[in-house]
Amino acid sequence: MTVLRLGTLQGSPVADHPELLAEPVRAALAGWPHADGVNVVAIDPALADTATCSDAYQLPLSAGANCVVVAGRRDGAERVAACVVPADRRADVNALVKRTIDVRKCSFLSMDRAVAESEMEYGGITPVGLPDQWRILVDESLLDVDVVIVGSGLRRSKILLPGHLLAKLPRAEVLPQLGI
Repeated sequence: MTVLRLGTLQGSPVADHPELLAEPVRAALAGWPHADGVNVVAIDPALADTATCSDAYQLPLSAGANCVVVAGRRDGAERVAACVVPADRRADVNALVKRTIDVRKCSFLSMDRAVAESEMEYGGITPVGLPDQWRILVDESLLDVDVVIVGSGLRRSKILLPGHLLAKLPRAEVLPQLGI
């Protein structure tokens, strides 16, 4: 098992600290063949937001990945997608995401709904362990990042993983220029 480092953070294999993962994340990683490459690290939950976390732990924004959840409707059916984009960019919701999930209008899921349906804490939502009916869109540029930091489902910890593993997540759809 690999130990990953980023900034001042040193990860531990997820199997060693399951208490640092939200339940759906823990369950997803337990059955994922690439979980040996994933680390978890405890952080101060007051420092969980992207910019604050980057400053506090000397993390390059280029290594951060934010996961935002959006939804839209087409023919009466709702379509939900989690968008994983570099921390220094925002998801192209009004163009690329809207076209990709084939909806007329795309909006961010409300905080209450995102938390309830993902079973993760706000500010800690991660693409690992999301509901099966949600699509997972990943910005292609993240695949080239040696170590990516993303939520763990909890505000008190983060996941560290090689960027290329994001493409191996179940249902991951890699898109160029998802983040703008």
